[in-house]
Amino acid sequence: MTYDTDVFITGGGLNGPALGLALAQAGLAVTVIDAQPARARAEANFDGRAYALAIASKRLLTAIGVWDRVAGDAQPMLEIKTSDGRPGEGPAPFFLHFQAAEIEDGPMGFMVEDRHLYAAFLAAMEEEAGLTHLPATTVTAQETDPAGITVTLSDGRQLRGRMLAGCDGRASGTAERAGITRTGWGYGQTALVCAVSHEHPHNGIAHQFFMPAGPLAILPLKGNRSSIVWSEAEETARPIAALDDADFLEILRPRFGDFLGRIELAGGRFTYPLNLTLANSYTAPRLALVGDAAHGVHPIAGQGLNLGFRDVGALAEVLVDAHRRGEDIGAGDVLERYQAWRRFDSTALALGMDGVNRLFSNDNPALRMARDLGMGLVGAMPGLRRTFIRQAAGIGGKPARLLRGKPL
Repeated sequence: MTYDTDVFITGGGLNGPALGLALAQAGLAVTVIDAQPARARAEANFDGRAYALAIASKRLLTAIGVWDRVAGDAQPMLEIKTSDGRPGEGPAPFFLHFQAAEIEDGPMGFMVEDRHLYAAFLAAMEEEAGLTHLPATTVTAQETDPAGITVTLSDGRQLRGRMLAGCDGRASGTAERAGITRTGWGYGQTALVCAVSHEHPHNGIAHQFFMPAGPLAILPLKGNRSSIVWSEAEETARPIAALDDADFLEILRPRFGDFLGRIELAGGRFTYPLNLTLANSYTAPRLALVGDAAHGVHPIAGQGLNLGFRDVGALAEVLVDAHRRGEDIGAGDVLERYQAWRRFDSTALALGMDGVNRLFSNDNPALRMARDLGMGLVGAMPGLRRTFIRQAAGIGGKPARLLRGKPL
């Protein structure tokens, strides 16, 4: 049997290139099929989009040779402050304060702008001999048989490989063509995303402010800038999004507070409807789903990309180990190892974030008292607080080798 590649990857965002690099560096032939033009995001000016990378994600990026390309543009997160309250009133008396020194692993995470992270992946893919990048291309059809999978591309070509990894997001065409159904629901919330410049330094402190309509995250970027992820009720978010920049800032300021001095917009503004969507299977014949294609979660705690990188680490390890043992990497029993490794963990975390969002996104007095006392209790117990930090950093338990910074 002749193959054009070992692994097709649909989706050229961040998870797809990460998986492609990990596999290619371990000796597999990889083809990344990317719907976007190659340089569109890499050459963009600052637009406010950024990611919170956990310690485990930084270790994965180090292991696949990407971290050194972005380290100079990464802002360390040295502290995280979580509080409850209402717009204009400041935080409630009880809050959580996490500090990097508690886990002795350096910063708790890093903020990296989308444009820098994508440019680093693009450069790494261009230098990797075992990886073929097909930009501005989509998959229009896929067909499996006992020996492999054939994909039809938007340019009319048909290529054959051993398996397909779907890294193509919440509306995954890969999953849909494979007949994988989804479970989920909307939150009745919209994320208002932007970046602001501010008068005073943030000192590497990230803030999560829980308000009745949804959480507001203030995440430190390089310089006196912060990334804003503001979850608001849909009916309120719609008119806010339609405001001009000056009026938008007038609505944001009482929610943001004045602890960083005067704020101004820096970059563009974006809106995203918020929902939970879970694939009912992470695998199908000759196929595995990764990242948002498997589990689209609420942005609370900034775990979406980190969950995707955990998938990348697990799937890469499963496929490379199987390849070295001489197994068929697209066989059902091989791909089931990936599903068994990742599905429970991802679903549990997704539902946990769902529960936290529901608990905090309301103004019920009894719930407010219970959650504030709960935060105060966690804050008073150093061991429990450290456990929270380690889990959020992705370094609890026994993560995949790449997530420990070890090569495959």
